[in-house]
Amino acid sequence: MKGAIHLEGTSVKQEAGAVGHRGKYQRLLLLAAAALCWVVWANGLSAVPIDSHEKWLSDIQSCSVGNLKSNLYFLDSAEPIHTSEFVARRDNLARALHATSVPAFVMEPGYTSQYYANLSQYDWEPWEPEERPMLIIVQPQLSDSGEIVARTSILAPAFEVGRVRMLGIPGFTEDDRVIGWEEHWDPYETLRKSELFAEDGDVRLMMDEEIRDYIVRGLDRSGFETVGLGGEVEAVRQVKSPQEVELLRAVNTGTVEASIDHANPGLEPGITEDEVTRVLDNTMSAIGFTPFFDIVLFEEDGALPHGGFVTGSKLLNEDTMVVIDVGAHYLGYSSDICRSFFITPRDNKTFRSFIPKWLLSSKTAASIDSVAASSDPLHAEKLKVWHTVLEAQDASAKQFKPNATAASVDIAARRVITDAGYGEYFTHRVGHGIGIKAHESPYLNKANVGTRLRAGMTFTSEPGIYVLNKFGVRHEDIFLVKESGEAEVLTGKRPTSPWEP
Repeated sequence: MKGAIHLEGTSVKQEAGAVGHRGKYQRLLLLAAAALCWVVWANGLSAVPIDSHEKWLSDIQSCSVGNLKSNLYFLDSAEPIHTSEFVARRDNLARALHATSVPAFVMEPGYTSQYYANLSQYDWEPWEPEERPMLIIVQPQLSDSGEIVARTSILAPAFEVGRVRMLGIPGFTEDDRVIGWEEHWDPYETLRKSELFAEDGDVRLMMDEEIRDYIVRGLDRSGFETVGLGGEVEAVRQVKSPQEVELLRAVNTGTVEASIDHANPGLEPGITEDEVTRVLDNTMSAIGFTPFFDIVLFEEDGALPHGGFVTGSKLLNEDTMVVIDVGAHYLGYSSDICRSFFITPRDNKTFRSFIPKWLLSSKTAASIDSVAASSDPLHAEKLKVWHTVLEAQDASAKQFKPNATAASVDIAARRVITDAGYGEYFTHRVGHGIGIKAHESPYLNKANVGTRLRAGMTFTSEPGIYVLNKFGVRHEDIFLVKESGEAEVLTGKRPTSPWEP
């Protein structure tokens, strides 16, 4: 099965045997890429003067982008969401509203409207969110065939009505209602008195979770009864369509390729956290991704999951534990991946030391271990922690099956880390839903016993161990819950060793 996970634990002893699991073609490709980057590296480091540093970084960047752009296979199945799917999403929302006896759902331009109407906040207001409310209202109604479908209306400033009509919201026609309010009117009173709602009695409105508080208060004082997002309405976004899954696969696999597989060979002692960030951003931008966060942390900086007050100037050494957590957008969908690893020790007298560890003989690989261990008193603990975190991710992945609780995923990972003696160092939940937003519900924490997983849900699993003032390790991949009960990895591959993330 494409992308099916292999949940067997990975141990240090198993690393040397990993060569047999990869095809000759892949080895040749990686050897060629390694050779190209080694030439760049050798040329860059042969000149010691400081003024060569920027040239060296430029060469690393060129190598990273050039190798990646030669094979963008991960984009093959990704395409923009079709108009019909946006319409179907609003119809699903309407049915959920009907099932919960809520007459209408209200949202502002943002991530939720991007999901239901292909309209982001930036599409509406590229400058900044204004105080003038522009609201999208979805109500259930019966179609001519007796089915429950969505009726979509928009409340907007009167002078913006023409622009609303030009937005091209999928499925929004001339027959759909745009309610304009003049600047000297109360927009919420205008909505309440519109033909959308009966004149008498309170009308319940379910609010999107992103809507601003002053809008909710305005609706409340105008005769509406507002309620928070929840139940079946919240669940509509949680199950992804096949088209969404392919977009998530593309952006997350591509982010691993760009930020780890093709940037990693250029990581050399002397490069800073900020310089790595720049390489990652440029590499992802070169293939059409829009990076929106980078967390690059070396050694003790990685003991704070999101970095804290990190200057970005810390230098990389051969024994450094590197933590890279990256997110990007592609066609409206988010990636969120993390890898923790050592750079492979380099020796400019031999090309063999540049080759990824799993391509080396077990004897040479063992020598790499001994070199790193001899130079770093924390090396043995770092290896133990790295494998413990991977085993915790294995355990959590086994819980990604229909009808399991969200809590069970966290508990499974936490048990592994606690049994290894690091329970107090796993300081956050194990994961969260992912889609248009990098962080979406459901959230995978040990108290969330009320949420049951369903086929089509997509999650991160990102257990971590953070040893304050020493180092941190986190592995993060994206998993799809399948009907068969076997989760599918949407990041292309998972880490295989501390040198092959």
